[in-house]
Amino acid sequence: MKKSLNKNFIERYSRQIVLKDVGVIGQKAICNSKVLIVGAGGLGSPIADYLSRAGVGRIGIADFDKVNLSNIHRQSLYNSKDVGKFKVSILKKKIELINPLIKVKTFNKKITEKNFKNIIKSFDIIVDGSDNFKTKFLLNKYSIKHKKILIVGAINKFDGHVFTFDFKNKKSPCLKCFYQSEPSDEILNCEAEGIMGPVAGTIGNIQANEVLKKILKIGKDLNKCILIINLLSLNFRKVYFNKKKKCVCKN
Repeated sequence: MKKSLNKNFIERYSRQIVLKDVGVIGQKAICNSKVLIVGAGGLGSPIADYLSRAGVGRIGIADFDKVNLSNIHRQSLYNSKDVGKFKVSILKKKIELINPLIKVKTFNKKITEKNFKNIIKSFDIIVDGSDNFKTKFLLNKYSIKHKKILIVGAINKFDGHVFTFDFKNKKSPCLKCFYQSEPSDEILNCEAEGIMGPVAGTIGNIQANEVLKKILKIGKDLNKCILIINLLSLNFRKVYFNKKKKCVCKN
């Protein structure tokens, strides 16, 4: 996607362009990027919000849920008038109001083995905002296969986790290298376990920041480690792990 450097374009992104790590060339890279967000909830909302404001040229959003009242406290782009409507439809309209320069593609469906292999091909970076490990491992599998960048997030109570994998790098471990077995989805069950709203926003914004860093090829990423955050104790730490010999990511 080519963007002309007119006055409105420069003004819209001026606070990013002035950064020495971004500049005009970096902003053009952001505007030419294609990012898919899987999950339009507590993580997907802030991810979509900040990536659209940053100028990501094409954003895909996949989700099949409708907004319910219990979503409002943490899913930042919805309000009470959106209850009962499909999330992807609401996000598309709100993102286009935030930034009419970008293109939004919605997938109002549950991600499965059958449909995801065709969806993923159109995007460079995959961002996981899902609430179950089956979907996370499916994204992991196809991101490896298609050599995509995958940024995974998870939230529970006051805790959040973030992974960044770049499968263009053959030495990169994957999600299955970290988890010995597939964890129970009860860990991610906000209805049963509960979640503090700002935790979702914090983790989603970190994921959005990781996306922009990968597009711009700047900073230090989370290669071979998981970022673990507890907002109750304000404890931030990284746990390192290695690529497993017998894993789906083995080349």
